[in-house]
Amino acid sequence: QVQLVESGGGLVQPGGSLRLSCAASGFTFSNYAMRWYRQAPGKERELVAHITSAGGSTNYADSAKGRFTISRDNAKNTVYLQMNNLTPEDTAVYYCSARRMIMLKTYEYWGQGTQVTVSS
Repeated sequence: QVQLVESGGGLVQPGGSLRLSCAASGFTFSNYAMRWYRQAPGKERELVAHITSAGGSTNYADSAKGRFTISRDNAKNTVYLQMNNLTPEDTAVYYCSARRMIMLKTYEYWGQGTQVTVSS
């Protein structure tokens, strides 16, 4: 059974930092690229960061560049999102996903999300 469990969300003041974690189980983690998405109230889900299966390449949304860092530990089946210099605009539910393309078909699994609220 595939499971992705996010943790680390919470309430933080503007300028603060949070580190999100996503623990994976039920599939071969090292075969999957991992992503962090977020969805703010009334807005569409937005891709925040992506990391390849071996961790050798990362990509970020413009809103995350220079402030967020995605990383993974394949020995622990966990992906992280370090978020620094947070602003109220970063308030959203953050989701991790595991993504793999097999025979031109994309498979993507999702976690349940963790709430991040940036407010003074």
